[in-house]
Amino acid sequence: MSWISSAVFMFISSVVLYLTIRKSQIQKVPIETYSLAMFAIPAAVYFIIIILSGGAFSISVSNLTGIIFAAIFFSFLGNWFSQKAITLSPNPGYSLVISKSYVVMTTIFAVIFLHSALSLKNALAIILIVFFSALISIDTGKKKKSHGYLWFLLSIGAFFTWGFLALFSKYILDQGMDVFSYLFYLTVFASVCIAFEALMKKAKLEIDRKNAVPLILIGISSVAFNFYMQTGYKLSPNPGYINAVNVSSITLVTVLSHFFFRDELNIRKIVGIIGVTLGLFLLFL
Repeated sequence: MSWISSAVFMFISSVVLYLTIRKSQIQKVPIETYSLAMFAIPAAVYFIIIILSGGAFSISVSNLTGIIFAAIFFSFLGNWFSQKAITLSPNPGYSLVISKSYVVMTTIFAVIFLHSALSLKNALAIILIVFFSALISIDTGKKKKSHGYLWFLLSIGAFFTWGFLALFSKYILDQGMDVFSYLFYLTVFASVCIAFEALMKKAKLEIDRKNAVPLILIGISSVAFNFYMQTGYKLSPNPGYINAVNVSSITLVTVLSHFFFRDELNIRKIVGIIGVTLGLFLLFL
């Protein structure tokens, strides 16, 4: 498997994941419920895969310590920062553009600290993807009262935590750690954090016949998304390339959300979709 094929499969599973999350949001499923499904179901699946494949659960103390730190401060906290920023920002797109721009940081830092490759062509492709994704994310028709600059600080928090998670993943996989073992430990500890937060907030984890199928689909698509993302990190010359493809999945999500959920699709977003697609094509050349 090449990094490009991994990126394509990640792109597809990302679209399924976020469309299903959108469906759950429309059905008023509590965020704690679908967030837990996004981590706990993959943890169970990775556990079964490791058992059936004869893999090992043994892990060094240093790697386990690093994964626990990454699960709490990069994975869980990054998701928390992002969700809060979206809620508090005057326009959800503002927060998304800032947080998703971590692809630029990841790309540059990987060159400096991980000695990753970066061609001029791919650097241009990443810039195009980030710029035109902003046109898709920002909705000029939706404005609401903001809570000062808190949303901006939270968005910056998501920017760094997601960026550092990508760099940590690239680093630990380059050390030879198995993808499934890494994902198992990462999702287990992230699930514990989400469950603990739900307990502290006394939030109800509502699961019924109406939302069971979307929650299962969220979990399964998250399994594929995380696996192909981590495999892409392991195989790609630079983790920023994988992050750029992940960001570009917003194009298909936007189009399909228009057809499935009647979300707005205007000229500005269409231009953004075309621009991101061109950037993605340049990246894959």
